[in-house]
Amino acid sequence: MVLPDLKQFQIWFVTGSQNLYGTAVLHQVDEHSLQIATSLDQDKQIPVSIIFKPVLKSAIEIFELCQMANIDKKCIGLILWMHTFSPAKMWINGLKILHKPFVHLHTQFNRDIPWKTIDMDFMNLNQSAHGDREFGHICSRMRINRKVITGHWEEKRVREQLSIWMRATCAYADWQGARFVRFGDNMRDVSVTEGDKVEAELKFGYSVNTYSINDLKFEIDQINENDIDKLCKEYEEQYDIVDELKKEKNQSLREAAKIELGLRKFLEKGTYKGFTDTFEDLDGLRQLPGIAVQRLMKDGYGFGAEGDWKTATIVRALKVMSIGLKNSGNSFMEDYTYHLETNNEMVLGAHMLEICESIASTKQKPSCEIHPLGIGGKEDPVRLVFNSDAGSAINLSLIDMGNRFRLLINEVDAIEPLDSLPNLPVARVIWKPKPDMRTACTAWILAGGAHHTCYSRSITTEYIRDFAEIIGNIECIVIDDKTTIDNLKNELKWNDMYYLLHNK
Repeated sequence: MVLPDLKQFQIWFVTGSQNLYGTAVLHQVDEHSLQIATSLDQDKQIPVSIIFKPVLKSAIEIFELCQMANIDKKCIGLILWMHTFSPAKMWINGLKILHKPFVHLHTQFNRDIPWKTIDMDFMNLNQSAHGDREFGHICSRMRINRKVITGHWEEKRVREQLSIWMRATCAYADWQGARFVRFGDNMRDVSVTEGDKVEAELKFGYSVNTYSINDLKFEIDQINENDIDKLCKEYEEQYDIVDELKKEKNQSLREAAKIELGLRKFLEKGTYKGFTDTFEDLDGLRQLPGIAVQRLMKDGYGFGAEGDWKTATIVRALKVMSIGLKNSGNSFMEDYTYHLETNNEMVLGAHMLEICESIASTKQKPSCEIHPLGIGGKEDPVRLVFNSDAGSAINLSLIDMGNRFRLLINEVDAIEPLDSLPNLPVARVIWKPKPDMRTACTAWILAGGAHHTCYSRSITTEYIRDFAEIIGNIECIVIDDKTTIDNLKNELKWNDMYYLLHNK
C-alpha cells in the first residue's frame, strides 16, 4: 500500500501528577484520563489510535515512559496533560531524552465550575490551571518545540487542533527512514532545485539517492503486453480518451502505460515514497513520463520535476497528512504565467505534464491527450488535461537557504478560469494569491521561494506550522492576508540573525 493506514500510528495520552495527593485522588486522575483518552480514540475526527498510559507521579516513571516511547515503533507522539500539579523538575530528565514530538493539552476534566458544591477537595483534584503552567515553564526553559492547545477536551475546536497536529505528526513519522529516488540529476544550471541531501537526511529523516534512467528502463522493458492491455482499458474507463489515441496514435498510449507500469514496479521494489525525473536525462525512454507521474502522485507518491527532490518530499508529506480528508488534493505545481489585469490579477499554475489528478475538477473526467512537448527531443508524451475546482488552498515550498531549510507558504484562493483554454494541453489551476498579487509575488521573491511548489486544497497553514514545530529548527514563513512587505522584510532579517547565532 502506497499510503499508510493512519490508525496504525499511536499517540500516547500521558497525564502528570504526584504522590502528594494520595491513592484516592490518583485513582480519580487515572479514571478521568482514561475517559478522555477513550473518547478521543473513538472520535472519527481523530486519525490515529489514542493509547492511554497510567498517571505519572515521579521522575523515574516519567523517564521510563519517555524511554519506552522512543523505542516503540508504533508510537509517533504524545499528548501531555497535567491533571493536578506535577512539579516540573520531575520532567527534566524524561524530556531531555524524549525524541518523539508531543502536544501540550491545556485542559481540565470538568468543563464548568460546580458553583454550589465546589470545595477544596475539588480544587486539589482539578489543578490544570496551574499544573499546566508549571509544565509549560520547564518546556520553555528547555527550549522545546511543541504545540499548546487550550480548551475543554470535548470542544470541537480543541479536537480539530489535535487532529491537525496528529496528521502533521503522521507525515513526520512517514518521513523517518523514507527513501526517495532521483532518475538523473536536476535540470542543469538551476539553483533552487539543488540542496544539501546529507543535511536533509539529518534534519528530516529521509534519504535521497540517484539512479540512472537505464535502471528504470530495465523495469519498463520487462512489462508484458497483457498488463499493458489491462492498464489501457483502465484508462478508457476513467478518462475521456481523445480519438487519435484510440486510433493512429494508440501505440503512444500503450507506451505511456508501459512507462507507468515499469515506474510503479521500480518504486514498489525499492519501497520508495517518491521520485524525480528530468527531461534532460531520458536516454532509453521514448517519451517523458506524463500520465504515469500524474497517476502515481494520485496514489500517494511524492514527485518533483527536473530533479526537485525537496518538492517531491513535501508532496509526499501532504499526501499523508490529508489521508481521509475531504478535497484531499495535493499536487506538484509551478507558477507558470500571470494574468495582470488591474485589480483582477491571478496566476495560472501548471507544468509541462505532471499535475496530480487528485486536484482535477469534479465536474468532468480528465481528458487523456497527446501533444508535442517542445523540449526533451522525445516522442509526444501522453498526459491528462483538466481544470481544478475553485476554493481555498495553499502553495508550499521547501528551500535550502544554506544555513537552514525554509518552509514558505502562500495562502491562495483558486477560481474558475475566465474562459476556456482549448489550446493549452496541460492540467492547470487558476488562483489569486493572498493578500494580493503584488504583495504575494514580491514577498515570495524576497523570501527566495522556488518556482516549484506543492499545491494543496486540503492542508492549511496550521498543519504546516505544526509540521515545522515537530521538525524543529526549521524556518516557516507565511504569506497570507495579513502580510505586508515591510513586516516580511523585518521577519527575514530577524530570522537571519537568529539562525546565524543558533547554528554557530
